Amino acid sequence: MRYVLGVDLGTSAVKVLLVNERGEVCKQVTKSYPLYQDKPGYSEQDPEDWLNQTIEAISEVTSEASDPEAIDGISFSGQMHGLVLLDQEQRVLRPAILWNDTRTTNECREIEQTLGKETLLAIAKNPALEGFTLPKLLWVKKYEPDVFARANVFMLPKDYVRFRLTGKIHSEYSDAAGTLLFDVAKKEWSKDICSCFELPISLCPPVVPSSGEVGELLPEIAAKTGLKKDVRVFAGGADNACGAIGAGILKDGATLCSIGTSGVVLSYEQAADQDFAGKVHYFNHGEATAYYTMGVTLAAGYSLSWFKETFAPEEPFENIVKEIEKSPPGANGLLFTPYIVGERTPHADATIRGSFIGVHAGHKRHDFTRAVIEGITFSLNESIEIFRKNGKDISTVVSIGGGAKSPAWLQLQADIFQAKVIKQSSEQGPGLGAAMLAAYGLGWYDSLADCAEAWVKEQESYEPNAEKGKAYEELFTLYRHVYEQTYELNHGLSKFRE
Repeated sequence: MRYVLGVDLGTSAVKVLLVNERGEVCKQVTKSYPLYQDKPGYSEQDPEDWLNQTIEAISEVTSEASDPEAIDGISFSGQMHGLVLLDQEQRVLRPAILWNDTRTTNECREIEQTLGKETLLAIAKNPALEGFTLPKLLWVKKYEPDVFARANVFMLPKDYVRFRLTGKIHSEYSDAAGTLLFDVAKKEWSKDICSCFELPISLCPPVVPSSGEVGELLPEIAAKTGLKKDVRVFAGGADNACGAIGAGILKDGATLCSIGTSGVVLSYEQAADQDFAGKVHYFNHGEATAYYTMGVTLAAGYSLSWFKETFAPEEPFENIVKEIEKSPPGANGLLFTPYIVGERTPHADATIRGSFIGVHAGHKRHDFTRAVIEGITFSLNESIEIFRKNGKDISTVVSIGGGAKSPAWLQLQADIFQAKVIKQSSEQGPGLGAAMLAAYGLGWYDSLADCAEAWVKEQESYEPNAEKGKAYEELFTLYRHVYEQTYELNHGLSKFRE
């Protein structure tokens, strides 16, 4: 039996999967590392922590593998947008600035004013948001000019780890697409954007497809990890691109709903010229010729965990979610908007906050629970509606994450999305997608779709209820009014927040 490794570099931990030719996860190891938030809005990590914990995790996997020599390939998934700067000696110049760092609002406005929103959307396919890489580069250029002057190349998180394992510097299409410096349709760094902000194009690393082979392990890394030196190393992809591969989102109309701390609705695209006017993200897929659209709810699962910890801290999580069965659709006339940390899609608004609308004396805790879960799902449905209004046929949605752990929530998704909702038998997400890129790169399968056919299996499905769907359509219309009706109130209240 032959094996591959999928390395998933997350925000809080790295996870390494050992996967065999049949797609079975034989071993997984997770190693955490710290997050540094020294000032409001700042979020940084030490790239050396990523490297050390990745080496530790791989070493633990190989030490327990029956035959480490049978591990033929390794590929990567990673948190998007993070900025790592290297000097000419390939040394890290400062801590990495992460995707959830929000210090760059002024730089985002500078991008819009200097380049123009329409030009940015035409090239990079995405609006200027604090999470992306270009605003971070401009912030360093403005506030840390000595650091910027010594910068020779920038890297994204998983690309930095791969560089330290191989000694080779590359990025790949799906992660490069999250920088605002990449021409998404042409699959190349944009000279126009770099020139506009006086950034040398040489700052941008060479790009390859996600399944591209980028080298072998350095001898000292092979010795530390227990891997053979000639294990083949593949570029990998952004976490959402790899999550899509791992869920089999590899054909037109295939759509993923992932509910974690944040929530993502992601749909496969073949065309490079789709125009969503910046309402949703548009990135290169891990499949070299494809793309994906993506809407984001900032506080999806986080809204539910906040509700539980605030109002039922001693109650098991499963019991809280099961409570929704006691309340009817519409939660007895109660709506919730999950804007507790701001919102991304369709309202890119860091100041808006959540609301319970319609509270009356007859409401019980289970009504509030249902309202929270319905509100999260309504927010995700806003992304689905944007896709549909742009001509996409979304009849089936693969649900993963916390929203796939409850049969009641899975049925609720089907009723609100008015689509068949599928739960898969195994859910390994981006790490499995990274392993699939290695398997495909090794030639085990003729395509990623063939690999998904063999590795990704449906466990159960939920059909939409037409009657409940009509009720939810009416409730969804009311839900969509809450943002505009509470916008002025929330912006006025913002000055009283700690």
